[in-house]
Amino acid sequence: MNQTFDKQPVAFVTGASSGFGLLTSVALAGEGYRVLASMRDLDNKGRLEAVAKEAGVTDRIEIVQLDVTDFSTVETVIQDVIHRYGRIDLLVNNAGYAAGGFTEELTVEEWRQQFETNFFGLVAVTKAVLPSMRERRSGKIVNISSISGRIGFPSMGPYVASKFAVEGFSESLRLEMLPYGVHVVLIEPGSYKTDIWSKGLGAVTINPNSPYVKEMKTILKYVNQVADTAPAPDEVIQQIVQVAKSPSPKLRYPVGKGVKLGIVLKNVLPWKWWERMMIKRLWKRS
Repeated sequence: MNQTFDKQPVAFVTGASSGFGLLTSVALAGEGYRVLASMRDLDNKGRLEAVAKEAGVTDRIEIVQLDVTDFSTVETVIQDVIHRYGRIDLLVNNAGYAAGGFTEELTVEEWRQQFETNFFGLVAVTKAVLPSMRERRSGKIVNISSISGRIGFPSMGPYVASKFAVEGFSESLRLEMLPYGVHVVLIEPGSYKTDIWSKGLGAVTINPNSPYVKEMKTILKYVNQVADTAPAPDEVIQQIVQVAKSPSPKLRYPVGKGVKLGIVLKNVLPWKWWERMMIKRLWKRS
């Protein structure tokens, strides 16, 4: 183990080539963490390297290749980090993407692939760090969920379902690990200016013979408007950093305009009222 980093807290971030993962890696490095920034394809490391250089934290970030769906490799990579640095103090499970489309028209394989990355990949990375954190009786696991982990939306079934799964897993894991001093945390962002929607729903092609062609056009129009007007994800990154520094963080942190209100309304309104309101809001542009 390199003695230079003995006193530096160590963070492992998945999905660090763009979006929340990239910005979180740089922010944590700025807070004094030794950051292992992982990504599936190292050909995409250029943006992270550029932002890290601009922030003056290049020497605190090590870029690691990791496909979270390659479960045997996950174990190898995590154990190598623990061997070299002695521990992982903070795991940020950010890797994921959004699969979009109407349920009838999506293949089961598309659903499986969504869960392989967003859920099973997250579980695999988490399992790999747990023994070390449990033995040290210290650590934080931050799972990047979404408002979509609390509220369902049409044409986003695979993504929503995967995030609901992350929420349930995180609740259970937190109860398992708190007695060992390990805190599990959910960050639940609303809409922010990242690549996830352009790569997911933005990549959906509309079959002119689809019975949902009108609805899909409405959804894509809505997504594009959100993408154009969404703020930069600064407050999400700030929340992750605050959780990292907190000695006893909460389970859930909803972040973003209207997110807390939406969750409250869903929980207190009769379901018929809620669905009427959602359908009117989403389909009013049809």
